[in-house]
Amino acid sequence: MKYGLIAALFVAPLTALPSVAFAASTSFPLTIENCGSHIVIDKAPQRAVGLGQNSTEILLMLGLSDRMAGSAIWVSPVLPELAVDNQKVHRIANSTPNFEAVVAREPDFIAAQFLTSVGPQGRVGTRQQFSDLGVPSYVSPTDCVVTDNSVSDGSRKKMFSMDLLYQEIDELSRIFDVADRGETLIAEIKAREGAVRAKVADKAKDVSLVYWFSSPEVAGDAWMAGKNGASGYITQVLGAKNVVASEQEWPLIGWEAIAAEDPTVIVIGTMDRRNQGADDPAVKKQFLTTDPVVSKLDAVEKGHIVEMDAQAMNPTIRTISGLETVAASLERFGLLK
Repeated sequence: MKYGLIAALFVAPLTALPSVAFAASTSFPLTIENCGSHIVIDKAPQRAVGLGQNSTEILLMLGLSDRMAGSAIWVSPVLPELAVDNQKVHRIANSTPNFEAVVAREPDFIAAQFLTSVGPQGRVGTRQQFSDLGVPSYVSPTDCVVTDNSVSDGSRKKMFSMDLLYQEIDELSRIFDVADRGETLIAEIKAREGAVRAKVADKAKDVSLVYWFSSPEVAGDAWMAGKNGASGYITQVLGAKNVVASEQEWPLIGWEAIAAEDPTVIVIGTMDRRNQGADDPAVKKQFLTTDPVVSKLDAVEKGHIVEMDAQAMNPTIRTISGLETVAASLERFGLLK
């Protein structure tokens, strides 16, 4: 599901991040291959628009609030440490804006989290429409590798890699001529991932997990994370097993199938969005503990239920905090052996 929520503050200020060698200034014009297209950046953008919470938060993390003309497609509060800078950026819409509303901000660059926003059937507009106005558009590489995702979530043939997120941070930082900031942010995330790997090495091989994003109806089939998305990456780092074997990003799975697998841990997504039956984590927990079948699962009876930022279940800047959350929970449950 292409929606989510903040769980906890997790990015340190740039001044506190690990030091890296100073990166070279960008040489313009800059040409980047992005999602099957070549985009040309003549100069560092001064009026960028972020379409999608993750794209906007990356720009804010790179210290670019003064070079943003607007943002849109929000489903949760901005990360607390970015709140002050975010207030400086015009909010075009919380949901998906129309093309005219974006163009009215006179953007010189579009950063989009999902192809559904600016793809061939873009809900905001197509890349060609923006290109016709001289505005280059950039789509997150984490979404470019997904198939059949121009109008919905699609499928992921290969396991998500944080390298795709690092590519996005690096390319955006070079586009805005702040490559040193990009390198610093990437180094910090890599250090955090390394710390988790060291903690959990070969200790969770007997653990199985399922990641429940939401459901159209509380007791009906549930959107569970497929094996190759960000949640699959988290499970892989932990050395555990994702009980959902589908390549779809968010397949609808019946609870009977989940019960048959009897996962060790159930991870539920937390979010502010309330347009699906099981968006509210409190509703999820009530279902888990009262349903005649699901309440008998080992994970439920032992209280092995983890609340995690639903945005971290998607390939985003928050995925690293999701990894830390699940790892810490497994340790608390006594499952790292």
